[in-house]
Amino acid sequence: MNQVQETSVTGKNERKHVNVRKLIANHSAIFAFLILFVVAVMLRGRVFLSMNNIMNILMNNSIIGIIALGMTLIIITAGIDLSVGSQLAATGLISMTILNSTQNIFLGIVAALAAGLLFGAVTGGLVSRFGVPAFIVTLGTMQIYRSVAEYYFNGGGVLVKGNSSDAFTAISNTKVFGILPMPVIYWFILCLIISLVAKRTAFGRHVYAVGSNERASFLSSINVNRVLIMVYALSGVLVAVASVIEASRLGSMNSASSSSGYEMDAIAAVVIGGTAMAGGRGTILGTVFGTLTLGIINNLMNLMGVPSFLVGAIKGLIIIGAVLVQRSVSKNEG
Repeated sequence: MNQVQETSVTGKNERKHVNVRKLIANHSAIFAFLILFVVAVMLRGRVFLSMNNIMNILMNNSIIGIIALGMTLIIITAGIDLSVGSQLAATGLISMTILNSTQNIFLGIVAALAAGLLFGAVTGGLVSRFGVPAFIVTLGTMQIYRSVAEYYFNGGGVLVKGNSSDAFTAISNTKVFGILPMPVIYWFILCLIISLVAKRTAFGRHVYAVGSNERASFLSSINVNRVLIMVYALSGVLVAVASVIEASRLGSMNSASSSSGYEMDAIAAVVIGGTAMAGGRGTILGTVFGTLTLGIINNLMNLMGVPSFLVGAIKGLIIIGAVLVQRSVSKNEG
């Protein structure tokens, strides 16, 4: 009798241990954010918690946050897109060129969205229909977009000008109630939309299915090629939206330097958010917290005077660490 009771208690303890571990694994991005937030408060409490600093964190990471939404869906399908930074610069330059020549904001925005949709669809087509690895395709398009833009603009860029300049820059430089920047609102609205698409639509379910097992998805009558093309096309549109917001915020776009390194930040935000690089697992909420965690890291390093040359190294270590944690969690679940 005593042995049965001991076995029962042991089993309950093991289940509790597994449940706690699973809870932490499934919400690792939230726990990482909370821990880092507490550390930031302890180290630089008064400055870090100031409204101006909090708004700066949200504002400075809203562009990466929007790009990371599309990157999340791509990585869930077990893909990757290294071209988002160059793509943003290219679509932004196209948008501002059309805007300056027509003085029509609507046409400028539509041109950016159309270019982003085209870029993404081409990438998706090369990955799905021709079977070229996403890493190779996007490594190539990353070079193509940036090089063509630099050639066309002679390494320079475009400044918004004309009668429409004030209205265009107001898209990103307006603050709601004089506090909340519009780019943050755009980011949160897109988070809600993409989260609903991922969770509540057949397309979203197909994205997870393709990432989990592409062969099984094909045998289940899911059009894998179409899903991949749509995922990359949607990401391209989100990058285009980010490019318009960035161009509006700065009032300019440079072919050589604009959005340089954004692909690394977007991937880091997604991985920190718990999306599995192997595909099939990830959430938009996790990516949001991943983006905020990355934002706090950048902000805290700046407040503590860490040399800017080391920022990239720290981000690289974070990506590697997040992937190692993912592998550990996957082994434990297996």
